[in-house]
Amino acid sequence: MQLAAAANENLAHLSNNLIYASMAVYTLAFFAHIAEWIFGSRSKVARTAAALTQTGAAAKAAAKAAAPAVQVRGKGSGTAVLDKPKVVTRSAAGTRDVPDGPGAAGGTVQGDLYGRIAVSLTTLGFLLAAGGVGARALSVERAPWGNMYEFSITFSTVAVGAYLLLLVLKKNVRWLGLFLVTTVLLDLGIATTVLYTDSDQLVPALKSYWLLIHVSTAIICGAVFYIGAAGAVMYLFRDSYEAKLERGGKPGRFATSVMERFPSAASLDKFSYRINAAVFPLWTFTIIAGAIWAGDAWGRYWGWDPKEVWSFVTWVAYACYLHARATAGWKGRKAAYLALFAFACWIWNYYGVNILLSGKHSYAGV
Repeated sequence: MQLAAAANENLAHLSNNLIYASMAVYTLAFFAHIAEWIFGSRSKVARTAAALTQTGAAAKAAAKAAAPAVQVRGKGSGTAVLDKPKVVTRSAAGTRDVPDGPGAAGGTVQGDLYGRIAVSLTTLGFLLAAGGVGARALSVERAPWGNMYEFSITFSTVAVGAYLLLLVLKKNVRWLGLFLVTTVLLDLGIATTVLYTDSDQLVPALKSYWLLIHVSTAIICGAVFYIGAAGAVMYLFRDSYEAKLERGGKPGRFATSVMERFPSAASLDKFSYRINAAVFPLWTFTIIAGAIWAGDAWGRYWGWDPKEVWSFVTWVAYACYLHARATAGWKGRKAAYLALFAFACWIWNYYGVNILLSGKHSYAGV
């Protein structure tokens, strides 16, 4: 018995050490990403403002000039026949025909080198953090998300894992690296200083196999919603940059150096939408699983507990966002604001409800 307790204590210490080691590696990745952006700013890649400003009368004139002429040919009876011209598809109405930027590295060799180093360090940090989460699970002999500390370290690990998976799938998301490691360091800093809880504590209602099902899906949803929110934030900045160029304005040198390397606003808008749409069904399942767990633990499926209320509010916010995109044709800034509001509801549901509001899900002091 004593040997088992000592082993669990050693595993808890190992978990803490691995989490701190991952924070150190993420810090190195942060500086590597900074170097990537700095060297990428020296890029000589030509960015054509004409692609942004060729709208209105100029764009229509260009399109008209480029349009194929209608061909007229005669038939034996003397009847003239009009040949249907080939149609060249263009961007949807209200969107800009703008190419994606070259990425944080700006097409430079040095920038790309530091970017690859940053990704490698991020991968190492992810492996260390995953090891820390695994050691925590072994030390408590259960799923390692029974309190806010465990939830936080697992959440950041899953978020980094989702980012690395997108890179493996050849998605253009390396621009997210600096933003990601910065927020992950913030999350881990709060977890290790404010939210830390000894590994042997567990809320009685959480002693269920539903802990593995319900909370794991909540963590996955939150991590993916985070990536979608990051895409929405970057879209707002890039859209403002493109709009200013479209009006004939001249953004500052720093703004130009940074914004020209991001994907186009249209690409970021689609990215955020697809990410949120992909994970929304899982969030629906998360709420259903939570209701079933509540029935087992408390004898009722729904009791309007603050956590339940805000989970439902978050679901409604994302449902409105997806519905507006699908039916009302909402794209662009309005959709981005709605997506960010939905993610803000998720963040409040985690931090605000758990710490500030009293209820069966409250983990204040845990």
